Amino acid sequence: MSAANLEASGDALKKFVKRVDGVLQNLEKSPGAPTRLHDQSIRQGALSSTGGTFHEADALHKTFNAVHERLTNLSKTLHLQIEALGIAVLGAKGTFDDLEEDQRRRFWEIQADIRAIEGSKRTKRDGGAGDVVR
Repeated sequence: MSAANLEASGDALKKFVKRVDGVLQNLEKSPGAPTRLHDQSIRQGALSSTGGTFHEADALHKTFNAVHERLTNLSKTLHLQIEALGIAVLGAKGTFDDLEEDQRRRFWEIQADIRAIEGSKRTKRDGGAGDVVR
């Protein structure tokens, strides 16, 4: 692929940035927003009968929480990646060095946040072993 095929007009980039910003704004307003997903949880015992042990309800609660955590992490990651994409598109107009310092800093913060979320998932999957070289 040649560089000419990768070039985009300023108008096309502006339209794309507006679309990315629109997706990000819609996500922030939706029930799938990271902060809203975090608030939607079920307390332990809510599915069990009072005073008794209901193993199936406890298993359902555990599964719900695992799925809820994954959805919350997915939402956070999606939100961060859309924001990073918007910054990258702004940088595509010239060079990454042409971006303002706070935009470059935010881009790298987002990358670190995504790595932290991914590392947290790996740690939980590996049973708390941390990042293991395989």
